[in-house]
Amino acid sequence: MNGFFAVLDIEHINLDPWTVLPPRSDEESPFEAWVDIAAWCREEAEDLWEEHGLAPDSHSVELLGGTLQRCAEAFSPPGSDHWLFLHHSTPSDLPLPVCAVIGQASGPREETLRALTLADDPQAVEPPVVKRFRSEHLGEGLSVFRYVAEDGSARLRACVRYAWRVEEYAADVVIWTASDDTARILRAAEDIEELARSLTIFDP
Repeated sequence: MNGFFAVLDIEHINLDPWTVLPPRSDEESPFEAWVDIAAWCREEAEDLWEEHGLAPDSHSVELLGGTLQRCAEAFSPPGSDHWLFLHHSTPSDLPLPVCAVIGQASGPREETLRALTLADDPQAVEPPVVKRFRSEHLGEGLSVFRYVAEDGSARLRACVRYAWRVEEYAADVVIWTASDDTARILRAAEDIEELARSLTIFDP
């Protein structure tokens, strides 16, 4: 990663269905959200209820704020270098975590994209659905949908991944999410695809 400075830009994203948390990789100089994540999540909870035209009691705000905080801490542990997007249709939804990360390009393009999307995952219970996917900002990449069995359970986990090689920045970009609630993935699919089309890169 030495000399690699490209970062993801969320400027073009429709933020309506998302709570967006920046990377948690810099503990000495963190993004504002991570300075006091509990307070940040409570403010976000208040805004979410207001945006939906609802007037919750303090318990509902605290409940949502606590849920957002638990998701933030679970899916972005200290040192994480990915963006976290928590999807919700209503404030009472259990958020669906979607992650996005950028890294220095490495290896042959097609081989790397298949590896990043787990297009050839031997743990998939059936052949993954692999498609070419084009983003105006990131160019052509791959999207992969697959099912994997959860450890020690008969339940299946639905997994979605997108990946791109962006030659201009010598960067690879990956988006991923997974859930044992397939219906939840399908309800969010359109918003996830829009997110995939909206991410951009800049070099500070």
